[in-house]
Amino acid sequence: MKGLVLSGLLLMFVAAEKPQTPNTLTAKERKDGWKLLFDGKTTNGWRGAYKDKFPDRGWGVENGTLTIQKSDGSESQSFGDIVTVDEYGNFDLMFDFKLTDGANSGVKYFVVEQQPKPKGSAYGLEFQVLDDAKHPDAKMGRDGNRKVGSLYDLIPAKDKQVNPIGEWNTGRVLARGNHVEHWLNGKKVVEFERGSEDFRKLVGMSKYAAPSYNSNGRFGEAPKGHILLQDHGDRVSFRNIKIKTLETKQ
Repeated sequence: MKGLVLSGLLLMFVAAEKPQTPNTLTAKERKDGWKLLFDGKTTNGWRGAYKDKFPDRGWGVENGTLTIQKSDGSESQSFGDIVTVDEYGNFDLMFDFKLTDGANSGVKYFVVEQQPKPKGSAYGLEFQVLDDAKHPDAKMGRDGNRKVGSLYDLIPAKDKQVNPIGEWNTGRVLARGNHVEHWLNGKKVVEFERGSEDFRKLVGMSKYAAPSYNSNGRFGEAPKGHILLQDHGDRVSFRNIKIKTLETKQ
């Protein structure tokens, strides 16, 4: 009898320790309102930026990951960015990303496909995805605000913990009203208020001060927009992309 009890406890421990299968939701997550943006098998729910269908080349599903292939390192020129079909305003977004040596990409949010189409990536706030050690963009900008986890070209990620190249990292963007947070591997690394005096001052010191970024409203202040995964000419993989719609703060 004692052996059976011990065996039962061991089985319960093993079950509790078993990691969650990638690209799935637990019963609690479903109850709490989480929704998968990538099911691990198809590209349903995504399309090319400024396009009505998913790109024919470059992007694909590989072993449960949504992966962009390496090309020439240019921004959104070879295969193009992809965006969610739906738009989001108040949300909690989580995603895993895996970089290759020297890679550059990004996860943008509040993306609006403005016309005329810009030469590079569609406009929106960006959670930087980058190899800080080897990509030259890490040394540009101000105070490290182009390094991984940062609000690109605006606010550097602070006190972050980054897993090595080739391993998975978990990013998170929490947006409710004008309040936005970036999290990296379970730790908050950026926090700001869209539309605030401080935010607009940072925009004014960045590349986003250019008139083209503000021709259809102030940069980064759209009430809602698409989620975008960037093609920056390097191989980068994503998985466990999920989102929860939040109520606006009263």
